[in-house]
Amino acid sequence: MKFLDLAKVYIRSGGGGAGCVSFRREKFIEYGGPDGGDGGRGGDVWAEAVEGLNTLIDFRYQQHFFAKSGQHGMGSQMTGKSGDDIVLRVPVGTEILEEDEETVIADLTEVGQRVLLAKGGNGGWGNLHFKSSTNRAPRNANPGQEGVERTIYLRLKLIADAGLVGLPNAGKSTFLAAVSNARPKIADYPFTTLHPNLGVVGIDGREFVVADIPGLIEGASEGRGIGDRFLGHVERCSVLLHLVDGTSETVAEDARTVLTELQAYSPVLMEKPRVTALNKIDALDPETLEERRGELEAELGQPVYLMSGVAQQGVPEVLRALWAEIAPTRQIAKEESDTPWQP
Repeated sequence: MKFLDLAKVYIRSGGGGAGCVSFRREKFIEYGGPDGGDGGRGGDVWAEAVEGLNTLIDFRYQQHFFAKSGQHGMGSQMTGKSGDDIVLRVPVGTEILEEDEETVIADLTEVGQRVLLAKGGNGGWGNLHFKSSTNRAPRNANPGQEGVERTIYLRLKLIADAGLVGLPNAGKSTFLAAVSNARPKIADYPFTTLHPNLGVVGIDGREFVVADIPGLIEGASEGRGIGDRFLGHVERCSVLLHLVDGTSETVAEDARTVLTELQAYSPVLMEKPRVTALNKIDALDPETLEERRGELEAELGQPVYLMSGVAQQGVPEVLRALWAEIAPTRQIAKEESDTPWQP
């Protein structure tokens, strides 16, 4: 299945049916009077977050969603049939944006969440509604309201507890494959990962979700490489795992490059808890390892973990450090869900 995280969609709700002008004409009834029914209301357009989807690829092949219009009213006080609603089924974590791609209409972060995108038009009144003591035979009825037509954008931000960031070939995909059942593409050239991958990680009887995104390079915020288009997928993460390639001779400069791109994309990402790990330590001798670790800690001002995804060295310690940052957010989320809603 192809991965797609942004889609442009055209929607239109159904128009209301027109009211009917009709009069009773029955044998032996001298004064029939008006009996025109109302028009049916138009269908609504909804968006709903559902399970089992992790891409917006369906919206590449269908971009137009038009709800049915209501039927016109009929004689004998018969109301027209209402138009059927239409529901856009989207993955959990989808943001719905206005046509400007900035204004957020809704953010669907839980299964079953629904939002009304376009309300159907009301049906028009039939001439029965206009009957009065001074107007016994009204010959007018209302037309139905028109539907709402608008253009929206769907933007998917994956739901994950931890996000992997780093330069290309820092070992992010190797790490994800080593700690989960995910099988991302792994190769010895840059930009092996072309779209985000998710993996479920277990440590000490606990599980959390890790997201791997394509690597960042200098100038990514200006569109170089794949750019920063996938950084939105780590905005929801509780913690970031910053992997630095230990075989590089400029580990401090590499780490600063990634942090600069995160800052350029959003200060919110820089405020997130961050665990830094020096990767590929199995390829370094002890003296070089300590030298580069000290250089990296001096640059970042925080402890640096030593790890090798291939050799499984230091991986449990890194996972425990990630869980230590994730656990408090899980507790807060649980307390909020347990708190009864108060008007």
